[in-house]
Amino acid sequence: MNEQKLKKLVLYVAGQTPKSLAAISNLRRICEEHLPGRYEIEVIDLRENPKLAREHNIVAIPTLVRELPVPLRKIIGDLSDEEKVLVNLRLENE
Repeated sequence: MNEQKLKKLVLYVAGQTPKSLAAISNLRRICEEHLPGRYEIEVIDLRENPKLAREHNIVAIPTLVRELPVPLRKIIGDLSDEEKVLVNLRLENE
């Protein structure tokens, strides 16, 4: 796997709410379609570790953060607008 092309995505959620579950599902689907084998997803439940919200400047949930490649990019919401996710996080195939 080409490490340079790897996308590291961190999704911040709050428990098993419908919006959180939708965001997880939508993110996995988008990644499988557009980044097969070139992504890593980490889901962080802020109910289990609320101090991370402050440490990572998370002001709303769900929030998706693209950590790699830099620069860091964020998008808020359930990720149901695939085009918005691809454009804002620059996840389209390169």
